[in-house]
Amino acid sequence: MFTGIIAAIGQVDSVQPSEGDLRLNIATQKWDLSDVKLGDSIAVNGVCLTVVEMTSSQLSFDVSKESLDRTSLGLAIAGSKVNLEKALAVGDRLGGHMVSGHVDGLGKVLQMETSARSVCFRIEVPPVLERYIAEKGSVCIDGVSLTVNNIGQGWFEVNIIPHTMQETIISDYKVGTQVNLEVDLIARYLERLLPGKFADDEGTNFADYGTL
Repeated sequence: MFTGIIAAIGQVDSVQPSEGDLRLNIATQKWDLSDVKLGDSIAVNGVCLTVVEMTSSQLSFDVSKESLDRTSLGLAIAGSKVNLEKALAVGDRLGGHMVSGHVDGLGKVLQMETSARSVCFRIEVPPVLERYIAEKGSVCIDGVSLTVNNIGQGWFEVNIIPHTMQETIISDYKVGTQVNLEVDLIARYLERLLPGKFADDEGTNFADYGTL
């Protein structure tokens, strides 16, 4: 589990394709890795990955074909910046919201508009995830816990304060940027507990849709 509070920005050192999946090597800059060991979980742009190799300044992950198909990690190239967060430890403060690191789908930046010292981002959301997005609810974008400010048909908006812009890769977003989306866990579990209540007009029960 994670909180959606980004601890560091890493940079992709190299991407090594291997038989349909890839090895992702990420330089961690000055991030303290003294409490990280092989096998630990790290959220990389909101995707929970397992540390398979490490040095004092680099983490390596094997990214499966499933993860490549369902997230934006397949677009990573050498030099790409990524949001990083260590797994939540018992007793840690929950500064954001409960985040699993299991990406539900890809969104896309549709619009950016300055609002005082903040920036309002309009994000396209896949139709299958739209029902989980609620005004003033929580959403995770590339591993960042954010509050939904506004919703519309096929989109939602979030307001990014200067601190968040500075401490995450959101400052690099532009119109068209693809982002990893994880909807609120409570919404997902409510749907599973109430089967048949959330079917669409064609009878599809979205409780049958799995996540990464």
